Amino acid sequence: MATLKKRVHPKKWPGVYYYETENLFRGAPDRCFYITYKQGTRLVWEKVGKLSEGYGPDVAAEIRADRVKAIRHGEEVKTAKEIRQEKEERDKTFGEIAAKYFEVKGPFLKGYVTDKNRYEKHLSPMLDKLRVSEIKPHHVEEIRTKYATYKPATVWNILEMMRRIINYGYKTNRCPALSFQIEMPVKDNERIEHLTTEEAQRFLDTAKMWPARDVGNMLMLAFFTGMRRGEIFKLEDRDVDFELKLIRLRNPKGKKSMSIGLSKVAEDILRDEIKWRDEHHPDSPFIFPGRTGGMRTDCSAVDRFRVAAGLPKGFRPFHGLRHHFAVSLANSGKFSMDIISEMLTHKNADFTKKIYAQFLPETLSVASNVAADILLGNLEK
Repeated sequence: MATLKKRVHPKKWPGVYYYETENLFRGAPDRCFYITYKQGTRLVWEKVGKLSEGYGPDVAAEIRADRVKAIRHGEEVKTAKEIRQEKEERDKTFGEIAAKYFEVKGPFLKGYVTDKNRYEKHLSPMLDKLRVSEIKPHHVEEIRTKYATYKPATVWNILEMMRRIINYGYKTNRCPALSFQIEMPVKDNERIEHLTTEEAQRFLDTAKMWPARDVGNMLMLAFFTGMRRGEIFKLEDRDVDFELKLIRLRNPKGKKSMSIGLSKVAEDILRDEIKWRDEHHPDSPFIFPGRTGGMRTDCSAVDRFRVAAGLPKGFRPFHGLRHHFAVSLANSGKFSMDIISEMLTHKNADFTKKIYAQFLPETLSVASNVAADILLGNLEK
């Protein structure tokens, strides 16, 4: 040991040692006590504490007796230092968890750059040095206060980023679960994007004639299925069953794999794309591979496509096409919210209804007429 330790009293307090510190306690040098015992073939030295902290040789001897008894009965004994180190491993700082989150999730994280910038600008300065167990409701209130002039959706995104990082830490055993629930602000600016008939026709005409066949096919598949961008990027030959007419979505948005129906139009698009893929990337398992044949992580052509097709400036290809798919189904009056929810692979129909119920014309019209009859009936009584 670096510091020379002296035995207190080998007969009265066996295995108890101490060394004198430079600090004084009650007019004499303070003493720091250690205990030693054998665990298997290993000789363990464990720091107990100082006289000024309330630890004396009698307390140290009791702790040692407990350790020896536990070892004799075959129990695993951990020193205070080991327990502290394990606790620190399971309660890392927010900054450590965030660094690992972006390292692991980076290659597959949609909006990686946006999320990283949001974390570094809004969360890192306030939370990085705190362990998750130290994060309290007042820290969330400080974030809300600091960004009170921001749009509710922006504050929502900041808090959602915080929640996502902590959830990742909890799932990977790097921190305990947050001791309270983060109350998310209400964001009432959900953009429901829907193309007009003319815009939809321009979209399809442009997609069919787009020089990069894989990009055109990719966008048309999104148009006719409502699939998310990441789901299309991950699509492999094994995921398409042309016989059963099913498309298997592996881990859609973090959930368990599920399947959606394969229409005749979508089947033709996929067969054309597989033919193109076999000519350009014959060894790739991905139906829409990236430039090197691996899994695609982006599609930089979509902005040029939007301009070429004359789509609205704010229209977001992929995300907007998913909205268009859902709104078109709801507008037709031929699909229930449950069916639309299944086709969008939402967890439950309540989420689908919250966003798209306003586009059910027949249902809303019937409800309005019933309400009017009730009100008129009340007046006639």
